[in-house]
Amino acid sequence: MPRTRRWYAAAALAAAALALPSCAAQDRPPVESKPRPSVTSSPTPRPVWGTPHPVDCRATDCVALTFDAGPGPYTARLLDVLKAKGVNATFFLLGKSGVGRYPDLVLREAAEGHEPANHSWSHPRLTEVTDAELRRQLTLVQRQIKKLTGRAPTLMRPPQGRTDERVAEVSRSLGLAQILWSVTAKDYRDHDPRVITRRVLDGAAPGGIILLHDIYPGTVPAVPAIIDGLRARGLTPVTVSQLFAPDVPGAGGVYRSVFDE
Repeated sequence: MPRTRRWYAAAALAAAALALPSCAAQDRPPVESKPRPSVTSSPTPRPVWGTPHPVDCRATDCVALTFDAGPGPYTARLLDVLKAKGVNATFFLLGKSGVGRYPDLVLREAAEGHEPANHSWSHPRLTEVTDAELRRQLTLVQRQIKKLTGRAPTLMRPPQGRTDERVAEVSRSLGLAQILWSVTAKDYRDHDPRVITRRVLDGAAPGGIILLHDIYPGTVPAVPAIIDGLRARGLTPVTVSQLFAPDVPGAGGVYRSVFDE
């Protein structure tokens, strides 16, 4: 997004963020699904992380599209939709119920130019666990994703958005920036695709970060209309790293939008 236009967008974004009740306080733990039967197969080669569709957010009004707590049973369909729309997104992945159960979807996300990121091992409130457990929650996912894709994430999202100085320090030591959000559709609570779409479009503004989940039934059906609606408003959906480029969110820092850089 052009830097010269950020001053007026920042005010609108901040107002929208204040008006929205934090989904951090009401976010639900991820829906657990039964593990799939194990199948013996040859190891999948590590792909090089694919390149996202080129977008220069210094010259275009961008908004980051992010999905939490997957992969899950709806993720494959979501990836089909994003591919058809020519959009890349950032996926904040859970280790225990996500990466561990759907490794092929993590590989596909990376190969198709999406951005795998860290959402902890089992979704605890990181502000309420011990120092050792906090580090374990993030380190396990870092190792999982690196083992699968050949590269460790540089972004994390604390479950429910709960962070403090301890979380920041551990994140910093692991090279992880903390990415929160400016818009939430509350799709963990309301599964009507029309409601989800309206909430996203009502709150979206240049430089913002949209929070969705790919583990609830109403979200993926809403994504085509969300993408079309964003584009109709002159907004280009991108990954978090694309939103900040050529800058990079600092490890340990907390970002609710590009204006926090």
